[in-house]
Amino acid sequence: QVQLVESGGGLVQAGGSLRLSCAASGRTFSRYTMGWFRQAPGKEREFVAAIAWSGSMTYYADSVKGRFTISRDNAKNTVYLQMNSLKPEDTAVYYCAATGIAGGTIATKLRSNYDYWGQGTQVTVSS
Repeated sequence: QVQLVESGGGLVQAGGSLRLSCAASGRTFSRYTMGWFRQAPGKEREFVAAIAWSGSMTYYADSVKGRFTISRDNAKNTVYLQMNSLKPEDTAVYYCAATGIAGGTIATKLRSNYDYWGQGTQVTVSS
């Protein structure tokens, strides 16, 4: 079992930055591929980024590539999402998730592959 708690959301102006954190409970955190998803009002939850258990492989949605960076610290059981050059269309609730799959460009983007989810943190980008 893994419990996930996100933090770091808030209100920021377009062009600004935020760093989201996701703290995980459980001693097996380092075995999980971790992902970030987001859901805007009236839209489906969509993939944002993922990172393999070792941190050696990362995956990004095209819409955030070059602006967002995912990282993890297995010693602290925490995964991060650094978000730069934020746009109003980045406004959403951001969710942290964990999956037992090893990685993969396609597999990590599938919401159905993730077993554990956090409660979400709101990110609002004003224009």
